[in-house]
Amino acid sequence: MTDDTRFRRPADVGPPWLWRGPDRGPGRRYPWVSSLAIAVFQVVGTAGADHRQTGRIHLDALGYVLVLAGPALLLLRHRAPVAVAAGTSAVTLAYVALGYPYGPVFVSLVTAYFVALAAGHRRAVIVIAALVYAGHLVTGMWLYRWLPPAGDGPASWTEASGAGAWLLAILAVGELVRVRREQFARQRKERAEAERRRADEERLRIARELHDVLAHSISLINVQAGVALALIDERPEQARAALATIKSASKEALGEVRQVLGALRGPGDAPRSPAPGLDRLPELAEQAAGAGLAVEVAEEGARVPLSPGADLAAFRIVQEALTNIVRHSGSRTARVRIGYRPGELTIGVEDDGPATTTGDTGGGNGLVGMRERAAALGGTVEAGPGQNGGFRVVAHLPFAETDKTETAVKLNKADKESR
Repeated sequence: MTDDTRFRRPADVGPPWLWRGPDRGPGRRYPWVSSLAIAVFQVVGTAGADHRQTGRIHLDALGYVLVLAGPALLLLRHRAPVAVAAGTSAVTLAYVALGYPYGPVFVSLVTAYFVALAAGHRRAVIVIAALVYAGHLVTGMWLYRWLPPAGDGPASWTEASGAGAWLLAILAVGELVRVRREQFARQRKERAEAERRRADEERLRIARELHDVLAHSISLINVQAGVALALIDERPEQARAALATIKSASKEALGEVRQVLGALRGPGDAPRSPAPGLDRLPELAEQAAGAGLAVEVAEEGARVPLSPGADLAAFRIVQEALTNIVRHSGSRTARVRIGYRPGELTIGVEDDGPATTTGDTGGGNGLVGMRERAAALGGTVEAGPGQNGGFRVVAHLPFAETDKTETAVKLNKADKESR
């Protein structure tokens, strides 16, 4: 039997000869149309063969009953494929043994074998086919003396070999159909699983982006709202500046949220604005300064253009690290180091501490998100106490090096645009 659980025998079915196939709705459990078509084809074809084969017994009532018994059994071929294969085999063998004319009576037998093989009952079909062939040999070689038509001689070994070859061909084709069917089902399942994985990865990406955007912006808004509330009476000008920072941060957050959610639009819609990258570090430092955190940014090595994914991951890692400093550190100074090495980008973000115990921790998703971003690029993120008593985050992001000429052209173009 196949490993597919749809074809496993239920515990309450009974003996193996009643093993069931899959239930696929009333239309598939009782295939009336195809069974009726097979019945008409067998009756018409066998009646035509009856007029041409003079050496066989002419069809009578019993002959027509045997011709129609196979299609009648095929009505149950999806519910009990093994039992139907055995039944059609017995009916066909009885038809041939009684000397009726050869014809399309074998269509029911072939159909039953195909269905049983496709349902995974390979061993049972082989046993039934072997018994049918043995019965055919016994009938043609020995019992022909007592069976109609009168005066019939023994079957030749050529005829016996031909019948065996036909049975083997039927089994081989049925097995091929079964294998192809299982391959198709497996491929369809793999495609469905791949689509689910892509959907899960996309949901995770969107959740990570939203976390990074909202955690950073709302942290700034929270700090500035506290400043505005404390100074609104005594120093309204500084409170007004804090409110302006809140307005700017909220506007930027809304813009980035729209950009992230733009991925949920229909296929073919392009982003309305480029994804943020390390070129926006000065803007990020300015936002942190609005929350009272002075950020020192330093670069080491020759700058190289990064892929959009690596550039976005680097920006988000710095953004999340600064957000954690604003929320969980008493330090008002942070240092950001960007190092360009052959094939690797190194990011270091550190503060002087000490850590604060006030404020919401946010569930600890920040470090998890940073590690997930780095792992998606084959990199790593290390986080822990720094040398000066603060907290330090170090990320290593590999990237593919581009041609030096192409790199120089891009950098020159960026310098001209900045001027």
